[in-house]
Amino acid sequence: MFPEYDVIVVGAGHAGCEAAAAAANMGMRVMLATMNMNTIAQMSCNPAMGGVAKGQLVREIDALGGYSGIVTDKTMIQFRMLNRSKGPAMWSPRAQSDRMRFAETWRLHLEQTPNVDFWQEMVTGLVVKEGRVKGVVTQLGLEIPAKSVVLTNGTFLNGLIHIGEKQFGGGRSGERASTGITAQLESLGFESGRMKTGTPPRIDGRSVKWDLLEEQPGDENPSKFSFTDTKPLATQRSCYITYTNPQTHELLKEGFDRSPMFNGRIQGLGPRYCPSIEDKIERFADRDRHQLFLEPEGWDTVEVYVNGFSSSLPEDVQFKALCSVPGLDAVKMFRPGYAVEYDFFPPTQLKLSLETQLVENLFFAGQINGTTGYEEAASQGLIAGINAALKVKEEDPFILQRDEAYIGVLIDDLVNKGTKEPYRMFTSRAEYRTLLRQDNADLRLTEIGHKIGLATDERYETMLTKKASVEHIAHALEQISVSPDQLDGYLESIGSSALKQKMKASAVITRPHVLLKDLVSLIPDLGELIGKVDEEVMEQAEIQVKYAGYIQKEKELADKMMRLDTIRIPEEFDFSSISSLSSEAREKLARMKPGNLGQASRISGVSPSDISVLMVFMGR
Repeated sequence: MFPEYDVIVVGAGHAGCEAAAAAANMGMRVMLATMNMNTIAQMSCNPAMGGVAKGQLVREIDALGGYSGIVTDKTMIQFRMLNRSKGPAMWSPRAQSDRMRFAETWRLHLEQTPNVDFWQEMVTGLVVKEGRVKGVVTQLGLEIPAKSVVLTNGTFLNGLIHIGEKQFGGGRSGERASTGITAQLESLGFESGRMKTGTPPRIDGRSVKWDLLEEQPGDENPSKFSFTDTKPLATQRSCYITYTNPQTHELLKEGFDRSPMFNGRIQGLGPRYCPSIEDKIERFADRDRHQLFLEPEGWDTVEVYVNGFSSSLPEDVQFKALCSVPGLDAVKMFRPGYAVEYDFFPPTQLKLSLETQLVENLFFAGQINGTTGYEEAASQGLIAGINAALKVKEEDPFILQRDEAYIGVLIDDLVNKGTKEPYRMFTSRAEYRTLLRQDNADLRLTEIGHKIGLATDERYETMLTKKASVEHIAHALEQISVSPDQLDGYLESIGSSALKQKMKASAVITRPHVLLKDLVSLIPDLGELIGKVDEEVMEQAEIQVKYAGYIQKEKELADKMMRLDTIRIPEEFDFSSISSLSSEAREKLARMKPGNLGQASRISGVSPSDISVLMVFMGR
């Protein structure tokens, strides 16, 4: 009934979709197995993509040739560039999405991708022979052969939903849990754990008094995620802000005795940076209000997502508390918030390629690795799909370094440090964030994506054209000298001191608040030399010239710190035989099997002196 697939992807969430698309676009014969074809790429929680550091991840996925950025651009209803008041390293794109169109568009992209087959059924086990995965087993007892398998089970592995004192199996509201895989993996020697996440109630927008709320519109000139020719938004929908109050908090507290979080029924750890409303009240008892964002679920639907009100309290408590919030006194609730508890596998059991150490050709991606968020999941799915394809081709794995991409930081953190709570990406996790900006993701990664056969020739040519244009502008700024009279009044208007003598345009642009577009309009020779260029190219050139000193310093630091990553450790290296290593280092190095000294140095419990010992044994 089934051919032998090159790659089977289990689960069709954000990780599974990117994994399937990546492997198929690299020429693999792919099957995407899901329990429900109607929930492919479902936005299980908030209807949004991007945000602080997460937006960088989506742009990196796009630069490599993934689909998340394209799908987001085609289905967003609002765009905002966050942190514009800070430096470019902190700028982060965020889009409000149409939930239904997002899922539909993803599915259509997959259906139009050659080499992708679909199968709707629960996968209950793996076929493993002699330490290598050979396929999957379904609930009907069907055995589907494959050369590699990517597990992206999300919150469905033994998923348990909690609403007050009620609990029932499920990985998402209205959908059953997935069983069988955890027990088999544990029997193969894998360590597992439990985590939890939550979601807020959804309400009827027709029952909201919008005029009492604070409007939050999108950017006046909205940008986009993809480096392809997707179209920016012409019209947008606003979000709205309101706040809880002491009465809200008292009403919520009435249900604390029935809260699964506080009475011990939930064992898994929840996300630190996205706590439930009851957790906020408990942890921040001195706060008399908490901000809530009312986010429309799409262009046409009346359903509204109450961001900031995640809860697993009884539904009657949630409803009463919502009615006490300004603008929501007549609110109608479509469905209550809930918590979901699920199995995960500590990611220290993986290689940097996301292949498991215990079973060859088996890859994990997404929440099964202990992460939270669509963007983190999609990033892992992309890398797992790429590496599953490369493994079938018997080629070296694709591994992004910490100085190359936020995706590299994400995976390096997971594999070398592990996580005991749902991992979320932040700009502060990246030590080289001046290099890893959202604006230059294509310049950093498209050539790499093209080399492995994922980014198309068209993407590559577009990137080369942009690169040449940026270099042309930078050269023009070095060529043109600016006289004091040309900027008379302009510098004063932005709070900058007047020029005392002629100065290169490249030196003027390094001043705070000086914009390249202003210089082009004030200096005719510069405008003539640069010519007509795209706004994105202009911004990229301005950033590169304005922050050239900072960028160069960070490059030098990255080169120095990443040299250890070039010193390979043989796969069969016996750490236990080196008595001069600390006992903790011997244990962790033997268990995690780092591929190079850089990776070894980032493992918790491995000291600089341990690395010095290893350098001696590596002949350094």
